[in-house]
Amino acid sequence: MASTVASGPGPSGFSGSPGNSVPSRPGYGQLLRTRGAWTFLIPGFAARQPFAMLTLSVVLLVRHTTGSYGVAGAVAAVTGVSMAVFAPLAGRLTDRHGQRAILIPGVLVHAASGLSLTVLALAHAPLWTLFAAAVPTGASVPQIGPMVRARWGVKLQGSPLMTTAAAFESVTDELTFVLGPLLATALCTTVDPAAGLLTEAALTLVGGLLFAARKGTQPSVVLGGHARVEHVSALSIPGVRVLIAAFLGIGSVFGGMQVSLAAFTESIGEPGLNGVLYGTFAAGNMLSGLVCGAVAWKAAPRRRLVVGYAALALTASGLWAAHSVAVLAGVGLLVGMCVAPALITGYTLVDGLVPAGARTEAFTWLTGAVALGQAAAVTVAGQLEDRLWDGAGFLVPMGGTLLALVTLVALRSWLATRPVSRTVARGVGHRVSMTVD
Repeated sequence: MASTVASGPGPSGFSGSPGNSVPSRPGYGQLLRTRGAWTFLIPGFAARQPFAMLTLSVVLLVRHTTGSYGVAGAVAAVTGVSMAVFAPLAGRLTDRHGQRAILIPGVLVHAASGLSLTVLALAHAPLWTLFAAAVPTGASVPQIGPMVRARWGVKLQGSPLMTTAAAFESVTDELTFVLGPLLATALCTTVDPAAGLLTEAALTLVGGLLFAARKGTQPSVVLGGHARVEHVSALSIPGVRVLIAAFLGIGSVFGGMQVSLAAFTESIGEPGLNGVLYGTFAAGNMLSGLVCGAVAWKAAPRRRLVVGYAALALTASGLWAAHSVAVLAGVGLLVGMCVAPALITGYTLVDGLVPAGARTEAFTWLTGAVALGQAAAVTVAGQLEDRLWDGAGFLVPMGGTLLALVTLVALRSWLATRPVSRTVARGVGHRVSMTVD
């Protein structure tokens, strides 16, 4: 997608219609004036915390009760793999049955299973019971990010502000990655090792229920016409599979850094710095995301993704060589600044690759890929930290991003966007409508 200037929503909150004025560049102000946006953004922010807090909370709790980063990483990996496996299913069901129908039972299960995992860990239960509790804990993580993106997709259908919305959502994700690790570390190190996981479960429950209550802003899915049309899976689209590979590499950065930063700060006797260092990484991500969303790009998103991902692989390759807090903070900041453009561009490409009726599923495949990459990285990095030197886990982000970059370069032609037509824009077999609060 070449750069264009973006139009903002008018007073009614709908964008892209003839006659709207066109500002000189995309604007967050126009985006946030979209009617009904704040009613799902605020509760959605609270309900997004699991993705930022869950892995680190599990690692810190299980490390405290078992004394092993390897065991802690394995349990956290089970939650990540479970989320990655079940997220696309949740997305597909959401596309077909609506967000509220899937979200309410999901957050109830997540809160209950998170509490069970906490009790079992504190009781020093057998390892297999922790794995058993970790499965539903990860599988039931609410897919709030994809649900919010789907709401923006309907609100801004046909508007150039979609790129700004994608940037805003990535910035929101990264803000949770600034606050989430800081909150999890502070709770686990100053209150109680179980406080992080318990708080994560409570935020999920309250935020998820409030988000689900905003029925007026959720997309409603209705069969288009009288004929039954087969639903097309987002995974059948080649470009989505390429994006999944790229997002797996991004997940390896998140997971590898979470474990390795925790091990590094403990090795120097300053475990409280873990949240600060990870927050620095996430702050770089958030700041570059803000800039990315405010720029009217002239380069096509496919090219931006390849160039941005090369920068990510290059900076991630320097993490293992950082042996001081200051250097590690600086390199981590650069890595974070390279993550956001890749995420934003990947999510933006979905709009051109995937029919509207399968976009929630596509978004969940991508978030699931991040979770799976994170889970694998947590496991491998934990083993490397236990068996090799302090900081060996930083080799994981390097390896993950380099492998993903090779895949992305080799298959970049698969990211060519589909031709736009009125039928395709409505989705395959579905018409999406939205009412306003």
